[in-house]
Amino acid sequence: MRRLGAIAVVAVLVAAGGTLVALEGGEVVVLRTHDAAGKPRDTRTWVADDGDGTWIEAANPGRPFLAQLKEPAGVMLRRGGSWTRCQADIAPNPDGHERIRRLLASKYGWKDRWMGLLTDTSRSLAVRLACG
Repeated sequence: MRRLGAIAVVAVLVAAGGTLVALEGGEVVVLRTHDAAGKPRDTRTWVADDGDGTWIEAANPGRPFLAQLKEPAGVMLRRGGSWTRCQADIAPNPDGHERIRRLLASKYGWKDRWMGLLTDTSRSLAVRLACG
């Protein structure tokens, strides 16, 4: 019985370690939005680029930062240690969802597949950032 318990603990630790590596092992940026009172919210997220801009994903429409994208304080992106002001636009689905899923799968590979086992992104939204 003890051996089974030890195996279970090791399995949990391996899964947790794999998740941490998956989440933080590739490029992670910080998106800073602000609520209506001006209080900042920093959201760590993956990022991908294509010919149309810089893209991030909101895993579902209920993500708090989505409601803050259009606040007057604007959006800032911290990438490579530098902050840049950005304009954010939510891409319409289903094309936006398909685009961000394709971009993240291409860039993050197994990490994206691992997180797909843990997180439902079937209703995710693509956010295009025009920065500079």
